[in-house]
Amino acid sequence: MNQDYIKANKWSIIEEGFDADRVKSSESLFSLGNGAMGQRANFEETYTGPSFQGSYIAGVYYPDKTRVGWWKNGYPEYFAKVLNAPNWIGIKLFVNDTELDLATCKKVSDFRRELDMKEGWYKRSFNAILQNNVEISVEVVRFLSLYLDEVGAISYKVDVLNTDATVVFEPYLDSGITNEDSNWDDKFWNTTHMATAENRAFIEAHTMKTNFSTCTFMQASLDYKGQDIKGTFGTGSETYVSMSFSQKVKAGEQLTLTKFGGYTVSRNHADNQLIDAAHRALDKASTLGFSQLLQKQIEAWAAIWKMSDIVIEGDIKAQQGIRFNIFQLNQTYLGTDSRLNIGPKGFTGEKYGGSTYWDTEAYCIPFYMATKDEKVARNLLKYRYNHLEKAIENAEKLGFSNGAALYPMVTMNGEECHNEWEITFEEIHRNGAIAFAIYNYYRYTGDYSYIPEMGLEVLIGIARFWHQRANFSTSKCKYVILGVTGPNEYENNVNNNWYTNYLAQWCIHFTIEQIKKVKEGYPKDYNRVLGKTNLTPNECEEWEKVADNMYFPYSKEHGVFLQQDGFLDKELVRVSDLKKDQRPINQKWSWDRILRSPYIKQADVLQGFYFFEENFSSEDLEKHFDFYEPFTVHESSLSPCVHSILAAKLGRMEQAYQFYLRTSRLDLDDYNKEVEEGLHITSMAGTWMSIVEGFGGMRVIGGTLSFDPRIPKQWELYSFKVNFRNRIIKVTVSSNKLMFELTGKEKIDIKVVGKEVKLIPNRPVSIEVKH
Repeated sequence: MNQDYIKANKWSIIEEGFDADRVKSSESLFSLGNGAMGQRANFEETYTGPSFQGSYIAGVYYPDKTRVGWWKNGYPEYFAKVLNAPNWIGIKLFVNDTELDLATCKKVSDFRRELDMKEGWYKRSFNAILQNNVEISVEVVRFLSLYLDEVGAISYKVDVLNTDATVVFEPYLDSGITNEDSNWDDKFWNTTHMATAENRAFIEAHTMKTNFSTCTFMQASLDYKGQDIKGTFGTGSETYVSMSFSQKVKAGEQLTLTKFGGYTVSRNHADNQLIDAAHRALDKASTLGFSQLLQKQIEAWAAIWKMSDIVIEGDIKAQQGIRFNIFQLNQTYLGTDSRLNIGPKGFTGEKYGGSTYWDTEAYCIPFYMATKDEKVARNLLKYRYNHLEKAIENAEKLGFSNGAALYPMVTMNGEECHNEWEITFEEIHRNGAIAFAIYNYYRYTGDYSYIPEMGLEVLIGIARFWHQRANFSTSKCKYVILGVTGPNEYENNVNNNWYTNYLAQWCIHFTIEQIKKVKEGYPKDYNRVLGKTNLTPNECEEWEKVADNMYFPYSKEHGVFLQQDGFLDKELVRVSDLKKDQRPINQKWSWDRILRSPYIKQADVLQGFYFFEENFSSEDLEKHFDFYEPFTVHESSLSPCVHSILAAKLGRMEQAYQFYLRTSRLDLDDYNKEVEEGLHITSMAGTWMSIVEGFGGMRVIGGTLSFDPRIPKQWELYSFKVNFRNRIIKVTVSSNKLMFELTGKEKIDIKVVGKEVKLIPNRPVSIEVKH
């Protein structure tokens, strides 16, 4: 049974009624972020019930020493953890000397949370009867500013309802923070300095080992009947500083505490200038005030939604799901800093270390290419180029040479920091996803400049890796790739994973093609790259020999490529024949049993058919889909979106719709029973692809943008916009009509269901269809 307490709403995530068992899940679902920092939706006031505290700063991490039972050569020495940062949101509240704590109140009523995705703010309100029988009403509004991305803002309103009372607010900063997922319970932060000035406080702290210097800051003010009530600073401790505001009020009167807070970081400022930078950020925030800063937030989100919104009519849950996904993607990454990337949990939790995975290249880049300026996607590719030397070092640690590059499965700074051997050493298909992203970027944007400037060096390093990783099998008279883990992580240490072998072949051919193209069109870059890499024609011939003679496991009986050599040795029991109480198998079965089973965690062979669909016929796709999907348990967040796209291509709209609903509401409905650990940010980009590439049938074929739209029967209409080569195209699909609108100055030719359509700016084109 999936959770169902989130109210259906087109623009908001809403929870009504207080339930302590839901607190940790809601802390994830109502998370906030602005690309520079983020936080789970923890209560500002003290809460002694089960909670997962989490505030995070983009790019700040700690190298937690690897903890394994048996060390193997090549293991990364640490697992890079996104750090739970010093807490700036805290506000203790006392009424007649009794502290507000929803875990101990006599009664909590009218509890309501709302995350307004359209405007980018989070509101929480409730009535509570405290242990001393004082009844209060509380309304809290919080947001992380897109306009001033070092600043967050809180408005905390309290009404005392049934008696006269003395109300005390204690806003505070706390750097005595730990991570829930620490391997060794290490101390991650070292607090170095504390300062106060009027109504402002500052804690300077640096991370252990990585030495990121930070200043956590706050400014607080209390309003009572339009008067500014003065506060005083408490005694504090080495890691804690607070202010105290005390005011006597009569029954029915209201107090409002306004708190600005946030972080300045040595990534952006000199170490000795962090407090000065914090003062400047607070000066700007306080000059605007809470209301005007909130108005700036609303305007910034309006600009984001203008381009990235997807409208669905006739299906509120589907509409809410896609907007939640788009909202969280934009909270996580806005593309303004090429030093940053997109962690699988974003700013919503600590699992996966918050680091960069192949998810970025395989799932996220299409979203950012189409909904923002192409520079944003280019920055994601630049991130990998900047880490090329580390990728070469990673490969050297595993015994590769001559500039072969193996990009990490998990990273913060380019070094591998994933410590499960079957992933670290074997899930090497990640290299291919990076090469594919380079191809995909050029295919979509038409911007070839990245390849001669940066991408060719990356491709050469990757091709060298594949050349060395393959070995010649005398029995098969083919090159094979042994001991790997494909996208289906429910098979480890297998031979000749079809997807991995296919990627290796494709990467080599694509790299050789780009070498020739750069040589002919960009001779200066070609000579520079050759000088840097010492590439020779003979080496390219050796690569080509491997690619042209790559082995692909195939079953004549079933007429399909095999996921790996031994797949048919398994007992092929379909998922539909599994008892429901055995699901999910990753929580019910031993790992040994999973590895011996035919069950597939996510698209594996079908991932290849998604990437390279132009190389296979519809009949090929249908045959492989029908063979592999029945064995797929979809226990990866990345699974439903690919299957939705492929099902739509096959015209299986009900199946495509169900997969779409699962990917779009994966967290809202908590399909995998793990949302309290954080949201699945990178798979959210797959949700966007499910609509645009799946239902919308968007492709780039021979440099031309093409659409083959379909619509689920549950929907009356859907629409989306894409930025294709600096032209904004709005696509609207209903059951009997397609509408295309072009904005800008330049016309463009597109294809719709295989036929050429000329689009002229501000002249909508309507096409009658029968689905």
